[in-house]
Amino acid sequence: MGVLTSPKTYAALSLFQAGDAVACAIPLPIIAKTLDDLKVSDNIRPVLPVVKAAATIGLLSVTRFPALARLTTAMLTLYFVLAVGAHIRVGDKAVNAIPAASFLAMYAVMTVRGPDQDAG
Repeated sequence: MGVLTSPKTYAALSLFQAGDAVACAIPLPIIAKTLDDLKVSDNIRPVLPVVKAAATIGLLSVTRFPALARLTTAMLTLYFVLAVGAHIRVGDKAVNAIPAASFLAMYAVMTVRGPDQDAG
């Protein structure tokens, strides 16, 4: 059992995704500014809270449906590939892409390893 394969990690990350979904739905000023800086179009922004809410559910499914949780980490890996790409596309400072790159690496490792087999 590793930290990244533990159901507790999936649960903690689901809480983070839920909070992020709410922050994007409002949107909090820091979120709106970041999306503006990354030139995320207005027609994409309403999709973000939905994606994050779906990720919350997928991560929470780890004990009953570990394959769904693994698919969710794969989709979050893709999401953060796109996020890092957005930072690169606009020529953002590398330091601003560190959170997205960190989540990208973490979710990629979680996808490769999968949740603990005894999670269910």
